[in-house]
Amino acid sequence: MIKATERNDLHPTCPHCVAKLTELAYQEVKTTLGKRFVYFCSSCTKTLGVSHRKGFWMG
Repeated sequence: MIKATERNDLHPTCPHCVAKLTELAYQEVKTTLGKRFVYFCSSCTKTLGVSHRKGFWMG
């Protein structure tokens, strides 16, 4: 099992431009079902990930 530990003394780095991520930018993507968010580096604006949050009726 992997243990998760909150570390506020470290900053992750962008895998694209290697800048320290002190701020994470995001935008909501309009879709017909649920909500999606695109997360990107605030320095180089390259995409870091996409999340999907389903509505309460979708399970």
